[in-house]
Amino acid sequence: MILTRGDTVVEAENYMNLEVRKILEWAINNKLKFNENKSKVMLMSRRRRREKKEIEIYVNNKILRQVNSLKYLGIIFDSKLTFGDHINYIEEKCSKLIFSLSRLAKITWVLKYEALKTIYTGGILSLLLYVAPVWKSVLNRFCYKAKLIRIQRLTNLRIAKAYRTVSNEALCVINGIIPISIKIEETGKFFEIIKGIRTQYDREMEMENWNYPATHVKIIEGYEDISHPIQAYTDGSKNDLGVGARIAIFLDNNLTATWKYRLNGRCTNNQMEQMAILKALEYMQYTESGEKSVLIHTDSRITLQLLQNQKKHTWLMEQIGTKVIEM
Repeated sequence: MILTRGDTVVEAENYMNLEVRKILEWAINNKLKFNENKSKVMLMSRRRRREKKEIEIYVNNKILRQVNSLKYLGIIFDSKLTFGDHINYIEEKCSKLIFSLSRLAKITWVLKYEALKTIYTGGILSLLLYVAPVWKSVLNRFCYKAKLIRIQRLTNLRIAKAYRTVSNEALCVINGIIPISIKIEETGKFFEIIKGIRTQYDREMEMENWNYPATHVKIIEGYEDISHPIQAYTDGSKNDLGVGARIAIFLDNNLTATWKYRLNGRCTNNQMEQMAILKALEYMQYTESGEKSVLIHTDSRITLQLLQNQKKHTWLMEQIGTKVIEM
C-alpha cells in the first residue's frame, strides 16, 4: 500500500504518480513486474467543496481502477473514512455465524450456557473487536452502534435462551457479558495505554525531547528554618481507595492555595509524588513574588534521586526539570 497526501486532489495525484514511477523503476531493475489488473486506487477525502473526484494513476502505462472502498489487513477503508462498509462486513459475517450457532443452541438440549459463552468470547467477540482502536469512532453514530448492539443481542438471546422481548442490557447482566460499546471503548483505551498514546505519565521520553545536559537540575536540600518566600508541601499516597495527592502553597508564611488530585489506579505512589511536585511548580512559576526563592517539602527520596539521575528520562521527570529551568 502506498499513501500520498496533498493540499488538493491534483497535488495528491501528482505525488502518487511520482512515487509509483519510482517503484516501477525499482521493479524493472530487479526484474519484477506489477499486475495493473490487481491494483486499485482510492481517493480519501472528507471535503465537501466541489472539486475533482476522479484521479488517474498509471501503472505500466495503464490507468488503475478507482474504487470507493478497499480492504487492507482485514479492515475495510472507505473514501470518507466512516468505516461504514467495515461495520456492514462485520455484521454480515457475525450474523452467519450466529444463525449457524442457533442450530446448536436449542432450549432443552445440545450446548449449554458455558459452552455458548465460550464460543461467543472466542469467536464472535474476536470478530467484533478486531482492530477496534482504528474504527471505534463509529460509536459516535447511532446507526453503526445499533448494528453492533444487534449482533451482541442475537448472541445473548442464544446464550440465555431468553424471549426476544428481553432487552440487550438485561441480557448482558444475565450472561455476565460487558456491553459491546463499552468493550470497544475498553479495547481502545487499553491499546492507547500499551502504546503510550495519549498517556503522558510513566513513559520514557525520546532522546530528542530530553533536556540539555548542561541544564541538568541540581538538588539542594533545604530545612524549615531557612527563609524562603514561597514554600510548597506535597504528599502522595496509594491505598485501596485509589491514588491521590495533596498540595499546600505558602507565600510569606501565609497559606495561599491548596489542591488535591487523584490519578488512575494503575499509577504508583512515586508517580503521584512527582505529579504533586510538578503541579506545585506550575503554580509557583506564575506567582507574583519579589524573589523567586522556592522551597518544596517532599518525603519522596526516590523522586529526588531520579532528578539527579541523568540516565532516567521519564515524562514527569523531564517536565519537573523543565519547570525548574524556566523558573
